[in-house]
Amino acid sequence: MPAEDSENDSQAQALAHNFVPRGATMLVPAAILAAALVAGGWFVGDGLRRAKVADRAVTVRGLAEREVTADLATWTLAYSATASDLSSAQQSVDRDSQAIRAFFGELGFPADALQPTGVNVQTMTNNGVTTFTVRQRMTLRTTDIDRAQKAVRRQFDLVRRGVMLEEGSGMAYTFTRLNTIKPEMVAAATKDARAAAEQFARDSGASVEGIKDATQGYFEITARDGDGGGWGVSDTPYKKVRVVTTIDFYLR
Repeated sequence: MPAEDSENDSQAQALAHNFVPRGATMLVPAAILAAALVAGGWFVGDGLRRAKVADRAVTVRGLAEREVTADLATWTLAYSATASDLSSAQQSVDRDSQAIRAFFGELGFPADALQPTGVNVQTMTNNGVTTFTVRQRMTLRTTDIDRAQKAVRRQFDLVRRGVMLEEGSGMAYTFTRLNTIKPEMVAAATKDARAAAEQFARDSGASVEGIKDATQGYFEITARDGDGGGWGVSDTPYKKVRVVTTIDFYLR
């Protein structure tokens, strides 16, 4: 029966093809597991190495300074007069106001550069006698720094005209263009910090990579030569701007 013999031969070939020894079946998963352990160990080791490199960093500070000239001058002048009646005290203050306006007008300041900024009236009674004190404040505001300095140098002309300025009547100079120099100063401070980090890296046999973290300090504006104004000390238009940045650099 040829058809039956052919069917038996096909079944035998299929059984022979699908037969795998028991030992070979167990070796395949073991090989896969071993390869997975090796690969996993490599990834863990590489991860630890990368973590170790990432932990290597140095913290340094960078400094940037720049000398600038103030672009705004303000001078608040306070003066007063005391009399036994309010009208007389007010008239005395009005005379001082006229003298002050004449003083600044002679120096070339426009009339609107000087504005009254406050007035105060006080009464005091002593042994039945009442006195009135009128206190006036007037403020000069100008961007003409050279002319403002000239006014300060000639302020005793006001005393000669009978104007007695009270304590705190001093010129103040301000630098208002800080935002225009901030980017350049931050860049300079960062460059200074990197130079310090590179010096540290050379000493330790490493190299500097990118920035890990950075903190910008406050911008500080002080008098260039140390005198910041105050009673008996005239403010200066010559300023020094200073900023310090703290930066963490990666090391390799």
